[in-house]
Amino acid sequence: MAEKQHDNKYDTSKKTRRTFIGGQALLEGVMMRGASSVAMAVRAPDGEIELHTERLKKHSKVAKIPLVRGVVAFVSSLAVGMSSLLKSAEVSTPTEETPSKMSTAIAVVIGVVLAIGLFIAAPWFVGWSIKKWTTFDNVAVISLIEGGTRLLIFIAYLALVRLLSDIKRTFMYHGAEHRTINCFERGLPLTVQNVQSCSTKHNRCGTTFLFFVVIFAIMIYALLNWVFTLFEGYEYLFENFFFTLMIRLLLLPIIAGLSYELLRGLAMLPDNKFTNALRAPGLALQKLSTCIPDDDMAEVAIVAFNAVLELDAEPNKPTIDFYERNFASERKKLAEKLKDNPQDADWIYCDVLGVSRAELGGVTNIKIGLVKKANEYADRLLAGEPLDYVLGNSEFCGIKLKVDNRVLIPRFETEILANLAVETIGDDSSAVLDLCTGSGCIAAVIAKSTNAVITAADISDDALEVAKENLKGKKVNIVKSDMFENINGKFDLIVSNPPYVRSSDIDGLAPQVTAQPRIALDGGDDGLEFYRIIAKRAPEFLNEHGTLMTEIGFDQADDVKKLFKKLGKCEVVKDLDGKDRIVVCRTK
Repeated sequence: MAEKQHDNKYDTSKKTRRTFIGGQALLEGVMMRGASSVAMAVRAPDGEIELHTERLKKHSKVAKIPLVRGVVAFVSSLAVGMSSLLKSAEVSTPTEETPSKMSTAIAVVIGVVLAIGLFIAAPWFVGWSIKKWTTFDNVAVISLIEGGTRLLIFIAYLALVRLLSDIKRTFMYHGAEHRTINCFERGLPLTVQNVQSCSTKHNRCGTTFLFFVVIFAIMIYALLNWVFTLFEGYEYLFENFFFTLMIRLLLLPIIAGLSYELLRGLAMLPDNKFTNALRAPGLALQKLSTCIPDDDMAEVAIVAFNAVLELDAEPNKPTIDFYERNFASERKKLAEKLKDNPQDADWIYCDVLGVSRAELGGVTNIKIGLVKKANEYADRLLAGEPLDYVLGNSEFCGIKLKVDNRVLIPRFETEILANLAVETIGDDSSAVLDLCTGSGCIAAVIAKSTNAVITAADISDDALEVAKENLKGKKVNIVKSDMFENINGKFDLIVSNPPYVRSSDIDGLAPQVTAQPRIALDGGDDGLEFYRIIAKRAPEFLNEHGTLMTEIGFDQADDVKKLFKKLGKCEVVKDLDGKDRIVVCRTK
C-alpha cells in the first residue's frame, strides 16, 4: 500500500516548473533527452554509475510543422532509443559480445516486420476472415472487431513482456525516469527521497503515445474500410492483403503525427475533466509499462536528468563518454585527497596523461581507468612513498630520468652541482669522474651538455642497473667501485654527491626520505665519512690544475673545507635558499 500511495501523491496542479525533457528506460539505466542534448546513465556491474552525453543535431524548419514534427520526433526517438539501448548494453553487460552494425540492422528489420505483422496485419486478418468465411458483412462491426483486436494485442503484449525478469527491471527504470521528471516539474530538489515520493505515471509517456497510435489507427482504418465500400466492382482489390497492407503502412505517418499532436497538446493543457478523461486510458496503461523502482534506480535517473539540464543550459559544456570523468572535478578531488601537498595531484596527472603541467588546463575529460591509476598513486604517496618513486621518473636539469627505490631521488640542490660541473668543463674534452653516481643524474647532464669523457662509479649493483638505463646511448663508462677502489687513470674533474646524513639523524627524517636507500644517505656518525675518503684519495686521481666539487649538508661547509684544504683553494657555493651547498676545490 505504501508504494501505491506514492502514485497518489502526484498532483499535476502542484507543478511549478514545466519541462519537455523526456526519457527512456535502458538496460540497467535511463536515457534523458532535452532540447539539445541526450544523457545516458547506466549502473555498471561494479556498482558505479557511468554517464554518456552527446549533443543532438538541430532539426530543419520543416521538422517544426505540425503533424510532420510528430513523424520526425517518432523516427528520431527510435534512432536515439536504439542507439542508447546498444550503448547501455556495453556498460551493463560488458562481458557479452556487442552486436555488430549488420546484426543490429537485421534485428531492427525483423522487429519492424514482426510489429507490422502483430499490430497491423493480424487485426486486419481477423476482420477479413470474418467477412470471408461468414455471411456477416457489416463494415462498422468488422472495423470495431479489427480495432478491438488491435487494442487487445497491444495490451496483451505489454502484460506478457512484463512477466520477463529483464523486461520488468527495464520497466522499473521506466518508473524511475517518470518519477524523476515529475519530481523536477513539481519544483522539488532532485533527491532520491523526493523522486521516490512522486508518481510513476506521466502525461508525455511513450506508452500513452502508442495508445493514441492504436486509437487513431482504429479510427482511420475504420474510415478506410468504409471508403473501400464506395468503390463498387473493385472489392477484390481492397480485399487483397498486400495492397491493403501497403495503404495502411502509408497512413502510419499521419497516425503518428496525429498521436504526437494529441500527446503534446494534452501535456500542455491544464487539468480539467475533459483533459483528464483523455489522459486516463494512457495513464492506466502505464501501470503495465512502469514498475516501482528501487532507490539505486532513482539515483541513476537523477544523474541522467541533471546531465541533460546542465548541457541544455551550457552550450559549451563538453560531452562525456561512458567510463570518462570530468577532469577538472577529478583534479580537484585528488588535490583535496593530497591536502598536505595538493600540487602533487598535478604531477600525478601529468604522468598518467602524458602531458606537461601547462597542458593540464586543456584537458576536459579523463578515462576512469586513469582516474583509478591516479588515485592508486595518491594512496602510495599517503603511505609515505616518494612522488618520484610513485611516478617512476624524476625531472633533473630538463632530463627525465628513471628512478625507483634502488636509487636516491635527485634533488634540486644537486642540479646546482651538475650545472656547475658543466660550466667548469666548458668546451674542453675533459676527463670526468662522477663518484657515487647513483641514478647517473649528474653524469647524464654532463654527457648531454659537454664533450667530456665520463666515468660513473658506484658501489651499489642496484644503483648501477638504474644508471645504465639512464645513461644508455651516452658515452659514459660505468664502473662498480667502492669509492676509488676500482678507478683507474686521472681526471680533470671529480664530481660527487656522497652520502652525508648523520647516521643518528636518518630515522627522524620524513617518510619520503627514509624510503630511499639508506646506503645513499648514511654518511657515518658525523656525516663526513665519505669526505674523508675523498680528501685522502682524490689527489691520486686529479690532474694538475684539476677540480673537485662535492655536494654537502647545509651545516658541513667548514668541516669539509678543512678536510679538503690540502687539495688546494676551496670555495663554497650556496643554494637558492642561501644555504651552503657545494664545496669546490682546485688543486695547487
